[in-house]
Amino acid sequence: MTRSTDRTRPAGRHDQRRPPSGPRVPRQVKPHYWFAERLLAVLSGQRPVHWMLGHTIGETYEQLVSLAPDTPLRPADRIRPLIRHCDLANPAEGVIEAFARIGTGDRVTAMAFRLEQGQDLRWRCAAVEIGPRP
Repeated sequence: MTRSTDRTRPAGRHDQRRPPSGPRVPRQVKPHYWFAERLLAVLSGQRPVHWMLGHTIGETYEQLVSLAPDTPLRPADRIRPLIRHCDLANPAEGVIEAFARIGTGDRVTAMAFRLEQGQDLRWRCAAVEIGPRP
């Protein structure tokens, strides 16, 4: 019986692939995913509206204040809503128009929002729309 003397790979493995070495660099969360998660938390009643206070511009905060009491993305039958898909378009530099499909069990709701990048390079939500509601 022959034992492998190479301690970096399991016995019987003969390829030379190894995990990357060096420090792991944390993945950056894309702004449209980050905002989709935050908007979902507010519009499903998991977080209060003021949680978005510094992350909105224009009339968007007032729009959220009027939407949130109805909790349009409220969980049905204690099933927590999830973002099934989130994508974006860049109509201009410093602007993201994004959409997300929110799934709660068998129910799917659309959410669209616009992000604008300020001179401080921070993204802020400029508009929110919720698709068909039951």
